[in-house]
Amino acid sequence: MEAFQGQCFMHGVKQPRNPWSDGPEYITQCAIQPGTNFTYEVVFSDEEGTLWWHAHSDWTRNTIHGAIVIYPEEGSSYPYPKPDGEEVLVLGSWYTYDVNLMVEQDLATGVDLPISDAYTINGQPGDFCACSKESTYRWQVDYGKTYLLRIVNAIMNAEVFFAIAGHNLTVVGTDASYLKPFVASYILIGPGQTMDILVTANQSLGQYYMAARQFNTGKAGFPLYDKTNVTAVLEYRGNYTPPASPSFPSDTLPLYEDIPAGITFRNKLRSLHKQNVPKNITTQMYIVASQNQFLFNNSGNVTISLATSLNNVTWVNPKMDVLHAYYSNMSGFYTEDFPDMPPNFYDFISEVLPVNTTQSLLGTKVKVLEYGEEVEMVFQSSNVLNSSEDHPMHLHGHSFYAVGAGGGNFDFEEDPKTYNLVDPPYVNTATLPKNGWLAVRFKALNPGVWLWHCHLDRHLSWGMQTVIIVKNGGTSETSLREPPATMPACSDPPTIQLWKSEYVSRNVGGS
Repeated sequence: MEAFQGQCFMHGVKQPRNPWSDGPEYITQCAIQPGTNFTYEVVFSDEEGTLWWHAHSDWTRNTIHGAIVIYPEEGSSYPYPKPDGEEVLVLGSWYTYDVNLMVEQDLATGVDLPISDAYTINGQPGDFCACSKESTYRWQVDYGKTYLLRIVNAIMNAEVFFAIAGHNLTVVGTDASYLKPFVASYILIGPGQTMDILVTANQSLGQYYMAARQFNTGKAGFPLYDKTNVTAVLEYRGNYTPPASPSFPSDTLPLYEDIPAGITFRNKLRSLHKQNVPKNITTQMYIVASQNQFLFNNSGNVTISLATSLNNVTWVNPKMDVLHAYYSNMSGFYTEDFPDMPPNFYDFISEVLPVNTTQSLLGTKVKVLEYGEEVEMVFQSSNVLNSSEDHPMHLHGHSFYAVGAGGGNFDFEEDPKTYNLVDPPYVNTATLPKNGWLAVRFKALNPGVWLWHCHLDRHLSWGMQTVIIVKNGGTSETSLREPPATMPACSDPPTIQLWKSEYVSRNVGGS
């Protein structure tokens, strides 16, 4: 058990019975005010491998983040030969302006949210950005040795492919859980995900690019995404003449819109051992993820504002964090009626959808679970506004089994027959594919208040989130801990948090 100073969220750390240190603003705590501090108590349980921490307020995680490395406990070892060394690579976003200020302005006016100017590896955009060629990150290796490469995707809004020129990647873990090792020429990693990879330095002495490229699943022809290849350099120690330019993984790094490459990689993810996947499902949910829009009539001027939703509910932050309101039995800050099903069923992936699918409801609706419930959630991607794309769905306080995924509308009769109930990956973030579905299962054994959200921050800012409340079990060991005395006090949230609710009364059609 360790203490961390500052406002942050330990991404993927389950924090058993301790949502007080989970971190999301207005979900498990209110904001830490300037000039004050809050000490987080981080409780690890079964995590082993690589996780990360980041701020969970506005878009501040863009610059406030870092890796967490959890080694095997004393007396045990890796389920593979111990590597000769290890390296952490953190993928990030680069903005040439105050991104939080821009986000606040964009939310107030309803336009699209900022697109990054570049991506970074350990803080550097690499050789393909003119401003950073002299500071490209370099990783030195010795010929013949095997290294554990720990990769964190801290990018704000993009999945990326990653490859190393001339070198195979042996994937052994994701989200601090071991996988059946498999060899790949590239990986696909989404925002919020971590991946552990073995790399053997077995090529000719020289320099080789480690490169990442955005995997774009947005609108066809949509130009506003970063097409710059972010690079770092793997360089061998020894006596040799450096090349004019490092080798680039041109033959292994997939192109921007290579959807089959993404599907092929994800299908290889399987847990190292047979898993105890929940099979006596007591709560079954079908959750449609959608982009939406609101029409605001402001003094006769109609403005269109973008939003997102789960089951047609666009989340609105309350003025009191949900955890405090729940623990203190305070009413008026949320309602316990998040729907298990969408309000209407239609062809969710059609390119021509009815107009009445575009507008969602504004609310602070949560889902309440009894302790010990076995839960299945099927997420369905919707093509409202012709805007379906991948959604990296992340659950706080739990890992879950990603038992299935596929294209098209979920078939309630046939698709469950394809589930992997033997060795599915045990993760905290999994991708809902564009115009497709994702099925996950977990057992609700962690009492408290926990956020479910898309880890694309543009979708999180627009409301693609909900909260699950897991009730206490029958003993003190299965019940929520008492709050620390130093929880941040709540005050009126800033404008950036209230932009939707300020306009509810002006919403054409109402909510």
